[in-house]
Amino acid sequence: MLVTFVLLFGLLLTPTATATRDGGARVVHTERLSDRLIELTVRSEAVGRDVGVRLLLPADWDRFPRREWPTLYLLHGCCDGDTGYRSWTDRTDVEQLTADKDVLVVMPEAGPVGFYSDWLYGPAWETFHLRELRRLLEHRYRSGDDRAVAGLSMGGFGALSYAARHPGFFEAAASFSGVVHTTYNGAESTSLVQGLVEGAGHDRDALWGDPVADARTWARHNPYDLAKRLRGTPVYLSAGNGQPGPLDPPDAAPDGLEELLGEQSVALAAKLRSAHVPLWTDFYGPGRHAWPYWERALHRSFPMLEHAMCGWRC
Repeated sequence: MLVTFVLLFGLLLTPTATATRDGGARVVHTERLSDRLIELTVRSEAVGRDVGVRLLLPADWDRFPRREWPTLYLLHGCCDGDTGYRSWTDRTDVEQLTADKDVLVVMPEAGPVGFYSDWLYGPAWETFHLRELRRLLEHRYRSGDDRAVAGLSMGGFGALSYAARHPGFFEAAASFSGVVHTTYNGAESTSLVQGLVEGAGHDRDALWGDPVADARTWARHNPYDLAKRLRGTPVYLSAGNGQPGPLDPPDAAPDGLEELLGEQSVALAAKLRSAHVPLWTDFYGPGRHAWPYWERALHRSFPMLEHAMCGWRC
């Protein structure tokens, strides 16, 4: 037992080139960046290339080598290249926030505009996150069955779409300034999604197809259309109205993107209430599409997410 523990501890401390297979994915490099922060490079069959993942281990992870841990997935937004998975630890105090929590925090890559989906013509991000990565986390890092998910912008879409498409997989879900109604006001929202896809160099229909001809595919991913499938799953929504707010620079201009996403969130909140979904909202008025608001939203939503994952056990 002691020899096994020493070998495992050494593996985490030293960059490696391991090749352990976990349901279509294998870890090809591991680097421990701090006492709790680990960066993985994972070769994914579903995505078709190497993918980055950051983990924040529970403080007592090394002390309890047989314990399984509640797991919080934190999903990044769009347009950060292939390093968006680093943004939560680079741009917020999530490492400090969870320092005394018995929670494994998982921050996976989802591509610049992956939209947390198995594309019609492209990568299978949903399969990577919920099948390949889940198995890898269970086998190598003792991730348990109690999970929650939160994300910002594109990641807010991912959090609610995943929770609705896979009822019971997550105990709770939170969206911060999320793309949570992809067909809100018709072309105003569908053009946003397709414009981001096209701007990243892909065919605009490669994600979910044409919004009219493939309307069912869009609906099968849209949190607004999936609202009833969130019954029994606590949901947290936060968003601003796009006007400069208290966490913005003094000379900040109004933000049309946050205004649109705030309207989407309000529309989804009404749909969730009508479906009797447990709901917490923080529609805080002035505030732009910016990290200071998402860091604050994580702090405000964390007690709900933590309680849903593990109740009194955390």
